[in-house]
Amino acid sequence: MKHPSPFLVTRKPIELQMTPMIDCVFLLLVYFLWSSSFITPEFILPGQLSAQPASAAGISADEPPTPEADFVDVVVRLRGNAEQVSWQLNDVEVTSLKQLQENLARIAAIKKDAPVVLHPDEDVPLGNVIDAYDIARAVGFVKIQFATNVALP
Repeated sequence: MKHPSPFLVTRKPIELQMTPMIDCVFLLLVYFLWSSSFITPEFILPGQLSAQPASAAGISADEPPTPEADFVDVVVRLRGNAEQVSWQLNDVEVTSLKQLQENLARIAAIKKDAPVVLHPDEDVPLGNVIDAYDIARAVGFVKIQFATNVALP
């Protein structure tokens, strides 16, 4: 009687099981679709970019940007009390309402749609705040806001 050789093992043909592979692909698809909904689209985030790159506009990287490119709010601080009021324009002391008007007019010549923030101390009379408001409107600003030092409860 012959014994079968251990090296001559008959093998069955390999069958690929497609169901587990399809399940894995489906689970991966569901995972990536679900997790991609948590990504914030770039166009919703606030930010401003120039219309064209600096090199395409003919401006080298060494040149400073135009005054309109990086513009912050214009802040007018009114300090003092009923007897004496002083003004500050972006943390620079202004000696009179006339000088305040001249400085605001220079800024308005660059960018009229820049926001102007009037920030009076609580002891400053309302008439002085209205004078600063009127000056800002007279030189052409349209976005004028008021700031206060009120503490929230």
